[in-house]
Amino acid sequence: MPMLDRDGVKLHYEVAGDGPALILTHGYSSTGEMWAGQIAPLARHFKVVTWDMRGHGRSDYPEDQAAYSEAATVADMAALLDAVGARDAVVGGLSLGGYMSLAFHATHPQRTRGLLIIDTGPGYKNDQARDGWNANAIRTAERYEANGLPDPARVSAEVRLARHRDATGLARAARGMLTQKNARVIESLPSIKVPAVVIVGADDTPFLAASDYMAAKIPGAKKVVIAGAGHSANIDQPDAFNSALLSFLEDAGLIAASEPERR
Repeated sequence: MPMLDRDGVKLHYEVAGDGPALILTHGYSSTGEMWAGQIAPLARHFKVVTWDMRGHGRSDYPEDQAAYSEAATVADMAALLDAVGARDAVVGGLSLGGYMSLAFHATHPQRTRGLLIIDTGPGYKNDQARDGWNANAIRTAERYEANGLPDPARVSAEVRLARHRDATGLARAARGMLTQKNARVIESLPSIKVPAVVIVGADDTPFLAASDYMAAKIPGAKKVVIAGAGHSANIDQPDAFNSALLSFLEDAGLIAASEPERR
């Protein structure tokens, strides 16, 4: 089981395939297991890196609340690319993982070859709206602290696949990683120069407007709506999702033209 030691915090990660790197980051309270249906098709073209964010799954759950932040997560992603020998990568994720992918690009544009933004929001320009989001994140932390891990039957598909040791890491991640401090990410959208795709489930109502916004603000971004899918578009409709993702990667030149398409 590969583990990366990041200043005393051990991060679980897995690698499949060979070629240029592609890193996928899961959503809040999920784990890298949520990408199981994407590994095989992507590994034909890429070195695919999946991982468990700090406080999640098989990674460490540091007790220090200060160990959980957007900056720490972005640094974790950069360290993972270093660990697999990748100078740059196609960077993508779902929900919080998609937001962190945008944050990674804002910090390391030179290490980002493309962006896969899935069922995600870009944050808020308005302080009041951000405060509302943060208040909800704190309430999420308080629920985990009070009640522990939820009943798997009552959570979304990507969370249902996750296996956490306990709820302590999720509570700290909600306070430090789910909360947002500023408008840096949303304000970075017009400066994105790499190929980008915004994918959203047709039934993922809370993220439809955000997806429209990102597709309009990111120059040249492609938008794909997956019919019959909710917040876990890659799990709800894996065939349609994989087809759309591979089509984007090929059209954007991120899959070598000499490679046969094998969907």
